[in-house]
Amino acid sequence: MDDLSTILTFEVKKEIADRYFGFRKIIEEDSHLYRQKIIALSLDLENSIGFDLVRIYTVLQDDDLIHLFFQTTGLCERFFFDSYINKSATVRKRLFTERKFRGLTRRSRYANMFLDTYSDLHGHVLDYRSALCRLTCAHDTLREEINLFYRKNDLTGIMQFLRTLNAEDNDGLLAGPPQTGAKCCLDDKLRLQPPDPVDELLPAIPAIPPLKTVHKALKQLILQAWSRQPGRDLRSM
Repeated sequence: MDDLSTILTFEVKKEIADRYFGFRKIIEEDSHLYRQKIIALSLDLENSIGFDLVRIYTVLQDDDLIHLFFQTTGLCERFFFDSYINKSATVRKRLFTERKFRGLTRRSRYANMFLDTYSDLHGHVLDYRSALCRLTCAHDTLREEINLFYRKNDLTGIMQFLRTLNAEDNDGLLAGPPQTGAKCCLDDKLRLQPPDPVDELLPAIPAIPPLKTVHKALKQLILQAWSRQPGRDLRSM
């Protein structure tokens, strides 16, 4: 009978542990995947929207024209703006080396580069905003998973139940209650914390109008920029 009681106690403990740590592992894996997606989106932000904006800043050059660009598109912050980067010959060469140029004249190539880059920027902003929305939903799901985990897994109750089983294995000699400090320390170590929300880690970029909506205004803007630096050839930068 004692052997049967020991076996049953072991199975109960194993079932509790499997359920507790199995659910916990799923949440930890989901949290890790969430963090990896944020890192990937951060890199993609730099390589897509970042490069698009720096190309636009480089083409426009002057601060007042860049300000007009913000007014036209609805961008409210100078994302990826750095005066050194935008005026650096080394950076400019890298920005345009792999770009496709359209147009027979320098002026047409200059204008088309600006408009094509804006079209790319519009698509990249849409993609980024969609990815940001998905990560926000993923974070909400993680928070709910953690709340559900603690609703179904009361650590204090589990530990008290296991101590009861241990006491029964020891001929009903109940062990004394754990010290409050030790219990708090254990709770802190085992407590699952949701990862930081994505809006605290990555910038929220507003949607910008499609090219066809602002084509006229942008065309006037780029022609104004061209008038200040006539003859500029982006292919030789």
